[in-house]
Amino acid sequence: MNSIIRTKLSFMMFLEFFVWGAWFVTLGTFLDKNLSATGAESGSVFSTQSWGAIVAPFIIGLIADRYFNAEKILGILHIIGAFLMYQMYNATDVTVFYPYVLGYMILFMPTLALVNSVSFNQMTDPEKDFSKIRVWGTIGWIVAGLLISFVFHWDSPENITAGLLKNTFLMAGGASLILGLFSFMLPATPPKVSKDEKIKVSDILGLDALKLLKDKNFAVFFISSILICIPLAFYYQNAGLFLADIKISNPTGKMAIGQVSEALFLLAIPVFFSKYGFKKTILVGMLAWAVRYILFAFGNGGELSFMLIIGIALHGICYDFFFVSGQIYTNSKAGEKFKSAAQGLITLATYGIGMLIGFKVAGLITDTYKAGEMVDWKMVWIIPAGIAFVVFLLFSLLFNDKSKADVNVSH
Repeated sequence: MNSIIRTKLSFMMFLEFFVWGAWFVTLGTFLDKNLSATGAESGSVFSTQSWGAIVAPFIIGLIADRYFNAEKILGILHIIGAFLMYQMYNATDVTVFYPYVLGYMILFMPTLALVNSVSFNQMTDPEKDFSKIRVWGTIGWIVAGLLISFVFHWDSPENITAGLLKNTFLMAGGASLILGLFSFMLPATPPKVSKDEKIKVSDILGLDALKLLKDKNFAVFFISSILICIPLAFYYQNAGLFLADIKISNPTGKMAIGQVSEALFLLAIPVFFSKYGFKKTILVGMLAWAVRYILFAFGNGGELSFMLIIGIALHGICYDFFFVSGQIYTNSKAGEKFKSAAQGLITLATYGIGMLIGFKVAGLITDTYKAGEMVDWKMVWIIPAGIAFVVFLLFSLLFNDKSKADVNVSH
């Protein structure tokens, strides 16, 4: 892979995650403060990510894999996405906002697979090259957060009150338009499947991998993956709003610490995995969710603000030790024939079903502990901490797989 292609792929990955990070982190705050959304309404808006994750395999399997080059579909989806972002920027009511964000997420979630396809198609050694390209996505997310907090100050209390947080949609839309146009200059990535080949829904959704659930340990892991997404949804939906609510300065910029942590702990997974095995690695990830939310519950914007920073910094352990190690375990269990199907099934279970349930629960819990403008944040965080700890206990008691998974991190 020459330096020009490497630069193009890195820029593509940077913009892909810049677009997402530019509006998603502050979405909860925007919905609450600017659109006066209830917790349930916020949960519905956030759950559009899950609907996008459920629909994405069909867009990839029925269109991208068969009829058109991946880079061209990527371009079209991001150009349409830019238009939808502009409509979200103009929306003044959550009922007007919702259809646009639903349409946007149905189009955006497939692009996560498309940027990977375009990247892998250019690599002779993906194990070595992909992480060097993918890290630019994490950098893009971080830069978006830093711009919001430290350059434009859209998340300061006075600017939130003034309604400037809606400018995040304008920034994301502009980046989406640039990526859409730039995508047509990316290396050609032709369809991988003959258009005459018979389409099977089971292939698209990874349902052929369901036979793995006959293995008791894999079934325990699969159910645990769905359940742990309930506390995960609380973080996505409420963390930004929580930090803004208790008057933490530059909350979006500080949440970028989580992405820095994610990149660093990714490097630690092979070492931890080979030394302690899958079960201990994933249990550390689960326990980290409970610890993080306890820190959120008892920290504050004053002398205990360090507890909140530690909670944010735990994101690397929370995410990598569970999700990435889970992908490694799934890969080792699936065998060559079902590897793609198994990964598709786990994605459907977590980002689809698990997060869908999670956002619903998070919205209901937030509404339960909200009176007027005041939210009892301690209870809002203690409940997901309890859920995470219960999942931790169930997994530690029921999962007894002694086999060694192949440690192969390519994220």
